[in-house]
Amino acid sequence: MADLDRDRILALSYVPAARRASVEALWKLDLALGNALAGGREPLISQIKLAWWRESLEKLDRARAPAEPGLQSAETLLLTNGVTGAELAAMEEGWSVLLTPEVLGEDQLALYAAARGGRLFRYTARLLGATATAEMESVGEAWALVDLARHSANQPDAESAVAAARQRLHRLRWPSRLRPLGMLGALAARDAAPERPSWEEQGAPRRMVRMLRHRLTGI
Repeated sequence: MADLDRDRILALSYVPAARRASVEALWKLDLALGNALAGGREPLISQIKLAWWRESLEKLDRARAPAEPGLQSAETLLLTNGVTGAELAAMEEGWSVLLTPEVLGEDQLALYAAARGGRLFRYTARLLGATATAEMESVGEAWALVDLARHSANQPDAESAVAAARQRLHRLRWPSRLRPLGMLGALAARDAAPERPSWEEQGAPRRMVRMLRHRLTGI
């Protein structure tokens, strides 16, 4: 499976050791779904790959995982910690939105944000032994939209995604056990700031400082 970006690697380092492998498995599953869209010149192939992931994750609720690392990790680390295969499969809905050849509209961005980012934050919070509030899931949506903008080659889509992210950000004080998620939210707010001149490199020192400040204060 693909490696996490440096922002998420640092956030993961603040997850308690007993829960770290489960959170990592979830975050890497998110990457695997995104990688199904790689080389988007053949949208039909990407659609087939995403459909395979969705069906395979749904089957985990009633059958053993096949010999695929992401599915085996989901079975051993996620299903055993309260996240069902059907819930994981629902994240595919967000990624499939990106298969449209047209500029993404408000409704499409909202579906992508909720199905990917909102659910990712919800499931991560559960793995951390807590429940994400609606505001926290909204921050997760903002994080996903910023991540989309960061990696998009389509400037109109990127600008629309950042604008939509700003509408979903909330100033919260995150509880200690959920601060690894709050760190990602803090970086999303930093990236969505109107005065941002360009994308900061993930894992850059100033981003690390911002994450550490959040770890200490919760804001």
